[in-house]
Amino acid sequence: MAMLYDFSNDYSEGCHPSILKVLAETNLIQQHGYGDDEYSGNVTAVVRKLTGNGSLDVYMVGGGTLANLVVLSSLLKPFESVIAATTGHIFANETGAIEATGHKVEAACTTDGKLRPEDIKPFLNKARGHHVVRSRVVYISNSTELGTVYTKQELTSLSEFCKDNNLLLYMDGARLPMALTAISNDLTMEDIASLTDVFYIGGTKCGALLGEAIVIANPQLRDDFKYHLKQRGALAAKSRTIGVQFDQLLRDNLIFDLADHANKMALKLADAFKSLDYSLLVESDTNQLFPVLPNSLIRELQKEYGFIVWNVIDADNSVVRLITSWATPEKEVERFINYLKKTH
Repeated sequence: MAMLYDFSNDYSEGCHPSILKVLAETNLIQQHGYGDDEYSGNVTAVVRKLTGNGSLDVYMVGGGTLANLVVLSSLLKPFESVIAATTGHIFANETGAIEATGHKVEAACTTDGKLRPEDIKPFLNKARGHHVVRSRVVYISNSTELGTVYTKQELTSLSEFCKDNNLLLYMDGARLPMALTAISNDLTMEDIASLTDVFYIGGTKCGALLGEAIVIANPQLRDDFKYHLKQRGALAAKSRTIGVQFDQLLRDNLIFDLADHANKMALKLADAFKSLDYSLLVESDTNQLFPVLPNSLIRELQKEYGFIVWNVIDADNSVVRLITSWATPEKEVERFINYLKKTH
């Protein structure tokens, strides 16, 4: 039997129809390459307005792993490392991409995917000086790989700690639009630009065909970034193809409307699991959901639906991950809930 619907990720669909439309409409309009097209310029102007920072730089690349690789390798000296949570994408899901550039990832175990100053302090107390790597960058994601979001107080505390300890703070924003539209969120784009040194706005998981927009907020990090982009193969001749997409996504807050839809669909699923007395690994109000389910129920659900078995709790229970997207139809969520109740 064919699968009814796949909740495995939030990039199974292509892109929002308006993006296809504008790509076709602008297809034969000649533009400069390598980020100098008018659409990329529009994106920079909009991001500067959203953040209240009129001098930051925006660079668009093809994907999240590439964004992380280029940013982190540009920030680190050969003997410096980056600190991440064990659930962090650069530690758990990028095939050692950062290590392949010659930089160690130091990982801290946290229960909710977030990093706090107390998680970072142990990496700074190295007694052997130049015999070990020097920690230089703190990597976080918002929302995290567990769907949790940073509060303004948490991000402020982390930012102040980094400044006090000569550390740079980098935010992976693959699902930043989801974080910013979460019910519990109290951060703004202006906050993020002032509290981090570099962050990126995700497009791949938020309605674009592909692409992420890297934002360099710290003026001391801007001068040579294009050299790093070019050297890493991230400076596309047809950069317009990503610029057009972000120009459309940021128009009339479309990207945030799409993210809000994804979050709402996940919250409907969360409410259904809770109504049946199933617990969640973490509380999340973004589009990633981690219910703890009996293995017998998981097998039944897998007959009709796609999702990921995240980890094993014990012989009888496991955590699964379900993700809703900007394009997830509400009728499919309701059909899943009905199937869940029937097989419960």
